[in-house]
Amino acid sequence: MKVLVAEDEPTVLKTLQAILSAQGYEVVPVRSGLEAWDRWLLTRDRLIVADWMMPDLDGLGLCRKIRSQPPGPYTYFILQTVRAERKDFLEAMGAGVDDFIRKPVDPDELLARLKVGERILGLRAELMALEGLLAICSYCRRMRDDLGRWIPLEAYVESHSTAQFTHGVCPDCYDKHLKPILDG
Repeated sequence: MKVLVAEDEPTVLKTLQAILSAQGYEVVPVRSGLEAWDRWLLTRDRLIVADWMMPDLDGLGLCRKIRSQPPGPYTYFILQTVRAERKDFLEAMGAGVDDFIRKPVDPDELLARLKVGERILGLRAELMALEGLLAICSYCRRMRDDLGRWIPLEAYVESHSTAQFTHGVCPDCYDKHLKPILDG
C-alpha cells in the first residue's frame, strides 16, 4: 500500500521512508505540506503520515484541506508532532486527523497505527461497495462486477460481503411454479 509521507526535516523523512519501505509500503516522500496537497489532489493517496509543523502548509492545514473536499475514497491521516499537550491532541482530532503520534516516532507504534488505518480503509471500501449503485440485469438478475463481467447475484454479494446464501421458495413462487408441477 502507498503511504504519502510529508516531512520537512530530511533526516526524519529518510528514517520514515526506511522504516515503511522495510515493511513493504510504497512510500511517496514529500518535503512540504503544499507538495503533499498537490500530490493528493492528483492521486488521492489513501494513507498519509504528515508532520504538524512544516513551512508553507502545516500538517493540520493539509488535513483540513483534504477533509474539505467532496466525498470520495477516504484518506486516513496520521499526524506526527513534538506537541504533547491534551489541547494539541484535541485540536488535531477536531481538524479531522484520524491518529496522532508523537515525535520521535517509535517504528513499531507507527507500523501498528498504519495497520489500523489499513483495516479502517478496508472496512470503508466494503461499506462503499455495499452502499453503491449495483448494475443488475432486469431479466436474469445477474450483476456486473468490478471487471465488467456478469455474474450471479449470489456470487457478487458473497464476493463483496460476508453474506452467504441458502435457497428456498417463497409462497408466491411455490403456487406459481412448483404446485402445478407437483399437482400435475
